[in-house]
Amino acid sequence: MPYHQIAITIPEQFKDPLLRKLAELGSLGSLDQEHAITAYFPETAPLSSILGELQVVSLLVNAAEHDIPVRIEHSLLPDADWNESWKKGLTSIAVGERFTVLPPWEQPSGSRIPLIIDPGMAFGTGHHETTRSCLVLMERYAGAVRAERFLDLGTGTGLLAMAALALGFRSVFAVDTDPLAIEASRRNIVLNRAEKIELIEGGIDQVEGDFDMIAANLISGTLVQLSGEIASRLVPGGIVIMSGILKGQDDEVVAAAENCGLTCIERLVDGKWVSLACRRV
Repeated sequence: MPYHQIAITIPEQFKDPLLRKLAELGSLGSLDQEHAITAYFPETAPLSSILGELQVVSLLVNAAEHDIPVRIEHSLLPDADWNESWKKGLTSIAVGERFTVLPPWEQPSGSRIPLIIDPGMAFGTGHHETTRSCLVLMERYAGAVRAERFLDLGTGTGLLAMAALALGFRSVFAVDTDPLAIEASRRNIVLNRAEKIELIEGGIDQVEGDFDMIAANLISGTLVQLSGEIASRLVPGGIVIMSGILKGQDDEVVAAAENCGLTCIERLVDGKWVSLACRRV
């Protein structure tokens, strides 16, 4: 069966909302590339309606006069070409000192810790700068806290929760408000034999207790809003890894975190993105 391929060029800060919109429209999966999202739909999908919705997104974003205008390109791919295109964007990648993120069709090799990710329609394959930075900072600071309780806030594919389990955290919780992310996480938890992870649909208010480390790969505005709640759920000396922050927005997130009793101990820059490690005083 042929598949519709729709490539959308879009500024970085609009990628996450676009990914969720594509999922709502029935995308079979999406590849996150530099300044672009490539989405796939079955041949039977209502193409005119989908393109119409995306044109509305294009008009709204372009009206804000960003440096990268939205462009939408459509093509029809034979079944074999779709499978090949999907796999090309999801090859294995080494992250940090110990991790390799790889898709289910590749075999683990070497001594690195394998994290197997079948993303479906969720965010977090390990290829994006924000996800990579979270893994690097988690690895760097895991030894600085008790390896007891870890929370992955906005888990996406479950990648960071599975990494926390591999780093030795005894109780790992993963929450997300998106049911598609919960579905993807559940599938990846099985692939990685990580059934100890407690997966919860909802926000931070749906999980009880305090945590030694929290990972929150969200967006700047959400991090600012949740800073108080995040700080209150960290044990004294606990660390939060915050990501999804574009350059120029990090000062605002740091200020919000510090107002809630957190101290920024590292800013990690990767391309246009900044990730923070903050400790509760």
